[in-house]
Order: sequence, then structure tokens, then C-alpha cells
Amino acid sequence: MINVDIKKDTFWDRNAKSGGYLFRKKAVEVTVAICRFILLFGLSFLILQPVLNKISVSFMTEEDLFDPIVISIPVHFTTANYTLAAEIMNYKQGFLNSLVISLTTSIVQIAMCTLVGYGFARFKFPLKKLWFAFVMLVIVIPPQVISNSLFLSFRFFDIFGIIKMIKGESLNLRGSIIPYYMMCLGCMGLKDGLYIYMIRQFFRNIPVDMEEAAYVDGCGMLRTFVTIMLPEAKPIITSCFLFSFVWQWTDGFYSRMFLGTTTLVSTSISRIVDSLGAYMQRILGVTVTISQAYSNCILSTGTLMVVGPVLILYLFAQRQFVESISSSGIKM
Repeated sequence: MINVDIKKDTFWDRNAKSGGYLFRKKAVEVTVAICRFILLFGLSFLILQPVLNKISVSFMTEEDLFDPIVISIPVHFTTANYTLAAEIMNYKQGFLNSLVISLTTSIVQIAMCTLVGYGFARFKFPLKKLWFAFVMLVIVIPPQVISNSLFLSFRFFDIFGIIKMIKGESLNLRGSIIPYYMMCLGCMGLKDGLYIYMIRQFFRNIPVDMEEAAYVDGCGMLRTFVTIMLPEAKPIITSCFLFSFVWQWTDGFYSRMFLGTTTLVSTSISRIVDSLGAYMQRILGVTVTISQAYSNCILSTGTLMVVGPVLILYLFAQRQFVESISSSGIKM
């Protein structure tokens, strides 16, 4: 047997044969990769730096806040700020109320928006384009524009004068969750127009052949929607549910308008700085002056307590969320 050594050309040999093209190509690829890394690292730092700063401050004592040596790592580590923020915000009650309201309204919102979005994607009906233009208006017009109408409608709620004729006066639905459910059932809840648009775009990207095959096999319209289309739409439904839950969790506009004095984490965090002075005065029995730094510390702690459950929810649903973003409303 004759052994023949085949010498492979090195990179520099191939580069010499190409007249320096390989080196220039490699240099461009490395430069682009470095620039991409710097850009992504910078964007990630801009997003994470405020969060990391709030986490650091939330574990500092007031002494550390005024210590010029302490920057990011607290010297006197403490969890008392979380205990104080929880007491001021009535966090346990606010968390339960926010969880129930956000969860139930999100389920109702997504259920109705899925039906409407599927209808816009698959069926033809009179004035379809006009109705979809109204959906776009729901996205564009901010809720503050119709706040007066919403307030009067639910403060003096009536159905064609029937309730006033029977009871002698209209109903006051403010202070209850009923207005939330009524608006969600009518697809006029918080950001419902956006959910309808996203779900419509997702269903439009699903081949019609799947439904036609189900019809041939004997499935009716409703069964086809439930057994064929809904499983396919699980990613976009998950994303819309996350959006709905997060926006409802942090909403303060509709919460103040409809729920009044109901304790929620979104309304409690907005009053935490003002409540801090009153709380300290009630505990100590004398008027005290709260420093701006310590007020910001408690505010940062309360903010983390509000955002924390949302981050945990996203970690469990991130796979479906990313999948839906990559395949939903991109194609027109």
C-alpha cells in the first residue's frame, strides 16, 4: 500500500490564491460581528440597567443611600424596604384583587377578540371594511378621549330607559367590576383593537385548505374553529393574553374610573410616596420629613414588587410569545 500525504492548504494559502479576498471577507465578517455585539450589548444594558439599579437600591438602608462609597452593592444589606412597601401598599390584598381582575378580564377579552378576529379573517359580511376601520379607530383613539362618555354611561347605566322606568332611577355600576366585563364582552376593553388585529393577521396566514378538509370530513363551522383553528392559534392567543394581563395589571386609568377605592397594585404604587409620610407619622406619632432618596428607594422597591409577578409570568410563557411574534402579524 502506498501512503500518499495530501497536504491541505491553510487559510493563508487559500487567501494568497484568492488575491487577499478571503482575508478581506473574514475581516468584514468579524467587524460586523463585533459591531452587532456592541449594539446588542448597549441596548440590553440600557434596558436592564434601570432594573438592576432598582434591585440594588431596594436592598439598601438609608445610610447606604447617602454613602458616596456605596454605588451598586449595599454595605448594610436589608429586606426591611420590602416589608415597609408591602405594608404601605397593602400588597397582599392588592395582589389578590389585581390577580383576579386581570386574569378574568384577560380571559374574557381574548375569548371575544379571538372570535371577532377569526370572523374578520375568514368570513365575508356586509360593511366588513367599515367595521374593520372602526377596529383601527379603537387602536388609534386613546381611551382618555371617551372617558367622559364611559363615566356617564356606567354612572347612570340604563337600557333604553327600562331600568329607570322600573326602579325610578338608573344604575350606578361604578365601584364594581361589571363595567370591565361589559366592555370586554363588547370588544371595547383595554387594547382590544390591537388584539383583534393581531389575531386576524395570524388566522389569515393559516391555509384555508385546513378548514376545507375539516368541512369535507363532516365538521361544522364551530367544531372546525374549536378543534382545528384554536390549537393552531395557541401562540398568538398566548401573546395576546400576556399583553392583556400585563396592561390590565399595570392599568391605572380604568381602575380609578370604575373600581374607585378598590385596592390594586397599580393604584397603590402611584400613591406609595405620599402614603409613606402618612404611614411614618401614624407609626411614630409625630410629623417626620422623609428624604427624597429614601422615598425613591421605597418607590423602587414597590415597583419591583409590582413588576415581579409579570416577569415570572413571561418566563413561563416566553416560548409561545416568541413563536407568535415571529409568525403573526408580519405578513399582510
